[in-house]
Amino acid sequence: MPELSRVDHSSSPPSIDIPRCYNAAADLIGRNLAAGRGDKTAFIDDRGHCTYAELDRRTAACANALVALGLQREQRLMMCVHDGIDFQTVFLGAIKAGIVPVAVNTLLTQGDYEYMVRDSRARVVVVSAALLPLFQPLLDRVPTLQRIVVSGGAGPDSLAALLDGQPVECEIADTTRDDICFWLYSSGSTGSPKGTTHIHSSLVYTAELYGRPILGIREDDVVFSAAKLFFAYGLGNSLTFPMSVGATAVLMAERPTPVAVGKRLREYRPTIFYGVPTLFAAMLASADLPAREHVSLRLCASAGEALPEEIGRRWRAHFGVDILDGIGSTEMLHIFLSNRAGDVRYGTTGTPVPGYEVRLTDDDGQEVGVGEVGELQVRGPSSSAGYWNNRSKTCQTFLGEWTRSGDKYSINADGYYVYSGRTDDMLKVSGIYVSPIEVESVLVTHEAVLEAAVVGQADDDELVKPKAYVVLKPGIRAGDELAAELKAHVKSLLAPYKYPRWFEFVDELPKTATGKIQRFKLRALSRR
Repeated sequence: MPELSRVDHSSSPPSIDIPRCYNAAADLIGRNLAAGRGDKTAFIDDRGHCTYAELDRRTAACANALVALGLQREQRLMMCVHDGIDFQTVFLGAIKAGIVPVAVNTLLTQGDYEYMVRDSRARVVVVSAALLPLFQPLLDRVPTLQRIVVSGGAGPDSLAALLDGQPVECEIADTTRDDICFWLYSSGSTGSPKGTTHIHSSLVYTAELYGRPILGIREDDVVFSAAKLFFAYGLGNSLTFPMSVGATAVLMAERPTPVAVGKRLREYRPTIFYGVPTLFAAMLASADLPAREHVSLRLCASAGEALPEEIGRRWRAHFGVDILDGIGSTEMLHIFLSNRAGDVRYGTTGTPVPGYEVRLTDDDGQEVGVGEVGELQVRGPSSSAGYWNNRSKTCQTFLGEWTRSGDKYSINADGYYVYSGRTDDMLKVSGIYVSPIEVESVLVTHEAVLEAAVVGQADDDELVKPKAYVVLKPGIRAGDELAAELKAHVKSLLAPYKYPRWFEFVDELPKTATGKIQRFKLRALSRR
């Protein structure tokens, strides 16, 4: 019998006692007031800052305002709000009132939003002013939608007008730790988004199991996340984790370009920075990359997609700090498998976060041996309660206590987990599985390549071979000569059958708003 791939690398998780009667918003705010941090800055956004005491008053006023609009406990409130203090106000205010906030991607189409408003049956939508034109027509088209409130706007439908005059104390809903607290829609990297439901205890579990022991987040930290709040990763980074210890979070409404991110790193000197691999790569290639002496970083984290080893090493060489690569999911709310400070193995996703258990299984559900590729499954206390109104997908993803991640992994001889791609991204070339991630990681080590994505394409004999979509660094000329050079580069570092047979040079790769490459779109292009 081969050795099984479940390996214990870490100490036991901390004991966490969450009372049955529990409201997540009341806890996250109340613990800071009880610790005497009322006057401390909790959040800084593009328009100002907010202390923990001010946040308590703003969220209470919001809870009262939502009740005054006629929203009742367990009804849904959709949020399409750019990162800022208004997001925290509405999200936590709704939870205080027992209303369920549904945070959605701010970069979608009107058709996407109509689908999600209908699917969630949200009665009220809070939307950033710039996005109002996408939602306004839905008032006439979606019978369950009754009101649109505008963040950053003026007039009677603005959030400011809604909060004005409301009492700054509210009745906290007597929710339980197992009540549905909020939803997040999946990012859609593999197709249609799904309403993923989470209970009140999920937020604090991610903070106590990952935020404190893995990040080592503390009260004197200033944190900044390029990943947005509507993303599960960003919600933990910019809301749950800093609030759990009384830290300060910097919020940015605009898209996370290298220039915009570099500006915040210089201006606010965050100590913890959360990004995604594509952003780290773009920053390293940018002329605007801050110098080491102009930042105050002590730790960085990455998720959303596997971090190429080359990017991690180059980042450390420039800034002198490691990137802790990890994997989480909307279904598990945050990272459950991670590298950690003092134990970073670039090219791996580290080891299980204490409090979570992972296993790798084959197509028959049997655990695989060391070095073999299997589907990653996880169980832990922050798992989703299931997908809204989607029983078939719920049954496919949630197997009792275990959650299927849809990711392929192997475990190396030292017990570290190595990413091999999404389940539907794996290629079988000459009867042997090929990980697109492995090929992409080699391509980005070439001096001409900024980003790469590899998918399967059938050749003239209808046999699947790798095809690479490549984004070049500025000033590099595409052509057959470069394609031949890249082929030789891959062949020199990997088994010959793994090299891409075709190269297509593109200006950008299709991605979700959270930075995940949408390989299913590239596969569709390759089939044409």
